[in-house]
Amino acid sequence: MIRFKMAKLTTTLLIIMVVAVVMLAGCGKSDVPVKAQKDYILIGRVNPVTGPLASFGAGTPQVEEKAIEAINKDGGIYIAEYGKKLPIKIIIADSESNPTKAAEAANKLILQDKVDLLMAAHTPDTVNPVAAAAERHKIPCITVDALSDAWLSGGPYTWNYHAFWKVRSLVDVYLDMWDQLSTNKKIGLIAPNDPDGMAIADMLKKKAPERGYTLVDPGRFPPNTKDYTAMINQFKQADVDIVLAMQIPPDFATAWKQMKQQGLVPKVMSAAKAILFPADIAALGDDLGEGLTTEVWWSPVSGNKSSLTGQTSSELAKMWTELSGRQPMATLGYKHASMEIVVDVLKRAQSLDRNKLREAIKSTNLETVVGHIQYNDQNLAETLLVGGQWVKGKNWPWEMNIISNKKMPVVPLSAEAMKYMPSSR
Repeated sequence: MIRFKMAKLTTTLLIIMVVAVVMLAGCGKSDVPVKAQKDYILIGRVNPVTGPLASFGAGTPQVEEKAIEAINKDGGIYIAEYGKKLPIKIIIADSESNPTKAAEAANKLILQDKVDLLMAAHTPDTVNPVAAAAERHKIPCITVDALSDAWLSGGPYTWNYHAFWKVRSLVDVYLDMWDQLSTNKKIGLIAPNDPDGMAIADMLKKKAPERGYTLVDPGRFPPNTKDYTAMINQFKQADVDIVLAMQIPPDFATAWKQMKQQGLVPKVMSAAKAILFPADIAALGDDLGEGLTTEVWWSPVSGNKSSLTGQTSSELAKMWTELSGRQPMATLGYKHASMEIVVDVLKRAQSLDRNKLREAIKSTNLETVVGHIQYNDQNLAETLLVGGQWVKGKNWPWEMNIISNKKMPVVPLSAEAMKYMPSSR
């Protein structure tokens, strides 16, 4: 009987010891959940690495990684639910300059790669499908560099927040540039039936007459059109002094070369989206780029500083040239600014919870290298732009003169006024 009681007591003591060991082990650990094993914050970025929009995508991920280099060296950003700093890791998915591929890339980043936050840039062809994927899967998404009007057409948005300028600002910049020259104020429009083309056509129809201009609009047409003869003849018959194209680079190159071949050289040739980069001008060949005018979103002379690194636009441009050996491009500022927004959001949220991240994005109030970012009730932070003209350069084969800054006087002019197109009639 005594032996039985001793065995029972021994068993009881063993159970107590096991429980105590388990409790002590628990006391020795943090109350941070198992997910604290996470080693980094994963940011997914959809970018046109290949295809006709590749000139927009150039520089990613180098620019973004350089922007967060110091933060990662310091261990990253403190995330409360993990009880530690986590570095930022960026994973790039190629949209191939195709809306369908952009959507597929976004879905893969969300569902397979399990990104914590989604980013996208470079025209509605990339941004809108990514925004739609973010809404569908309820994941925070920060986008830049797509005409805001075209982006808004996909809303309303709950999870996507966008920063860029609107078509009214774009049209005002062109009208301000054209006002500098003596013309008959007749504008020929080349705009396809994509979101950008439809947006600029609608706004020009409204604003051009208000400023004393007449719009000659042949109507919308499919992207990748190869023959512009009918449009060119219509412009000739109307005796237009100004032509504005809103096209991707290869399509504009086709249209502009055919205009030259068929004897139409207007006093002013402007192209939105198509000639933002030196590479696009060089690709035209010969001297076809001289005197072309376009919008300028950001340039080395822009008068803003990075909230992340403290770099001026000039310093950021210099850094890029030293890093790549290449000429700074208009998208550089927005690539950097998008990381400014991401870092600011993560620092304020101190969390990777989707709802907390969304709330942090919503309350963004930040000065960036492209200007002030503060989202309105449509999740849009509207930025501004200036006007520029391509000329043969001193330091680079082609350089941009800032010729109109009414929207952003903080950006200094680099030429007194716009010049007529060479060989214009």
